[in-house]
Amino acid sequence: MIASLMMYARPELAPAHDRLWSLIKAELMKRGIDAPDALSQNTNEFAVWTDPDLVLSQTCGMPYRRWLHDRVTLVGTPDYGLEGCPPGHYRSAIVVRADDARTDLAQFSEDVFAYNQVYSQSGFAAPYRHLTAKGIWFEHLLHTGAHITSAKAVADGRAGLAALDAVSWRLMQRYDGFASQLRVLDWTEPTPGLPLISRSGADAAAIYDAFSAALDELSA
Repeated sequence: MIASLMMYARPELAPAHDRLWSLIKAELMKRGIDAPDALSQNTNEFAVWTDPDLVLSQTCGMPYRRWLHDRVTLVGTPDYGLEGCPPGHYRSAIVVRADDARTDLAQFSEDVFAYNQVYSQSGFAAPYRHLTAKGIWFEHLLHTGAHITSAKAVADGRAGLAALDAVSWRLMQRYDGFASQLRVLDWTEPTPGLPLISRSGADAAAIYDAFSAALDELSA
């Protein structure tokens, strides 16, 4: 068995994730669904998502659409209460340095665009659709592997701009000092948020109910 909620994992949130998982596990057990004691937060994401004994994880929209939809069970999509987004949706913040005076995306066409993964909905697909609709894309790309690394690349001048998942950006503003060196130049259109998944054939309704009951037990 394996479970992971790694998509927004960071050291400051580890106790919160552990608390949430303990509640989810207890609710799953009430419904006759066995679950691991701890989350596997550092296991390779695709190894988790494709594990035949996957109990629960969260994936990105693009990997779900391209590779996972017919191999896993869709449980549901959390709503993070993001401004400017319908329930269960999110969007990308296109960030530049705070001291960069340019105000139009077209002025950045010769800059380096930092992105986390080419299969990231928020880091690559959403900004690609948003920018190409305006006749803009980049000859110079910087693959960083993570939203936080993309943001740091802009802050330290290795890239001119990056697209960050709105939840990740909110967390960076809360926990990372370098976020004050960045500003949002534009937002992409909202798209469906990061889905919760389980192994193929899992009881989606029972897992959804367990997750919902665990959320209800959390403090504000």
